[in-house]
Amino acid sequence: MNDNTALISEIKSLLGDSEHKAYVRSFGCQLNVSDGEKIKGQLKKMGYTFTESEAEADLIILNTCAVRESAEDRVFGIVGSMKKLKEQKPSLIIGIAGCMTAQSHVADKIKQSYTQVDFVLGTSAINALPKLLLEALKGAKFSADITEYDDFSEVAEQVRDSSFKASVPIMFGCNNFCTYCIVPYVRGRERSRRPEDIIAEVRGLVADGYKEIMLLGQNVNSYGNDLDGEMSFPKLLRELNSIEGDFIIRFMSSHPKDASKELIDTIFECEKVAKHLHLPVQSGSSEVLRRMNRRYSIEKYLEIVDYIRGKDPDFSLTTDIIVGFPNETDEEFRETINIVKSVTFDNIYSFIYSRRSGTKAAEMPDSTSDEVKSRRMRELLEVQREVSSEHYKRFIGRTMRVLVDDTAKKRDGWLTGKSSEFIIVEFEGDESLIGRFVNIKVTDAMNWAVVGELISG
Repeated sequence: MNDNTALISEIKSLLGDSEHKAYVRSFGCQLNVSDGEKIKGQLKKMGYTFTESEAEADLIILNTCAVRESAEDRVFGIVGSMKKLKEQKPSLIIGIAGCMTAQSHVADKIKQSYTQVDFVLGTSAINALPKLLLEALKGAKFSADITEYDDFSEVAEQVRDSSFKASVPIMFGCNNFCTYCIVPYVRGRERSRRPEDIIAEVRGLVADGYKEIMLLGQNVNSYGNDLDGEMSFPKLLRELNSIEGDFIIRFMSSHPKDASKELIDTIFECEKVAKHLHLPVQSGSSEVLRRMNRRYSIEKYLEIVDYIRGKDPDFSLTTDIIVGFPNETDEEFRETINIVKSVTFDNIYSFIYSRRSGTKAAEMPDSTSDEVKSRRMRELLEVQREVSSEHYKRFIGRTMRVLVDDTAKKRDGWLTGKSSEFIIVEFEGDESLIGRFVNIKVTDAMNWAVVGELISG
């Protein structure tokens, strides 16, 4: 990792004593949000303050997502609209970071067609930000670094969006190459952070009062595969669980092909690890899973579910489902509906398949109409609402430990938070409880949350 001390010092000298404001906007997944916090950490060192207004900013950085082409189109639209901002304020510096920029053709397009952009920063090149920004401040027309670095930006300081919930990436990249997914092409192959760096970061966060630690990776179950057997994901969870303090450990995402019995045993045996597993099934059809290159069958997926339910029938499971993958038949869709009914997920995150250039699935012919896909999505959501409405009733009468997140959106004087099971819980209470653990006795259940009464905080 390069030492940017001299570059940062030069930037601070160029900025002088006057206030300079930065607007940083992150799109997409939680890994992107975490990258945005690292970008803010770098900028804070350089002397920037932050604003939520593009019009007030002296520096704008868009931290982009490339999972869907529609997301890219949206960013290009935003960048296009910034041409007028640049004309009104020629000293404004505009940078584009994130997954979009990892595609060389996108970086070239930005350079050729969006002259208001001063620099482009790749997903693993956050440490190059001071260099690119200094060049822009000195008048360079365009700078870029989209190199895929093997080392990590172990940024000492981050500007986190929450004072009690922190995301901690434990690995980067993906080796799975699901046929619908662009991630391996924009974030590279799997690289695990050193365990001692992760443990030190979490220990520091807990010492600073953080109550929820979310471990992030495209497939956290693969953590440590590149560390020569030194550390596995279950072992890392046990190490973090042994840290003293009152906090909860969550993680995502977990790939079914690597969801071992050791991992499940670890979840049950570690008191600080949340009793919830997000296990994306994507489809209930083994044939569709084969076309997706998911590398597990639905039978294998159900073996994992059965092992979990054998330990605790009420254990909380959530999942991802793609509706309308190329040439999905009615029979294959019915298999997905059957899985939703039989597994009884607490929640599903469902998406209509979106063609993504650069992926294998984009080359597949597709005879299924958009109308059929939309109808299937509506049916899936209705089935899940019925499942959730019934399944959430199991919590009525129980006491749940909840980390309070915020005020409730639709009820004055009410708060909302999440239990260890990742269930949304709403209750009446004072805002001073936000950021604290409380005990809630559940009195009612809906299809998206449960309602309860405060017992203790």
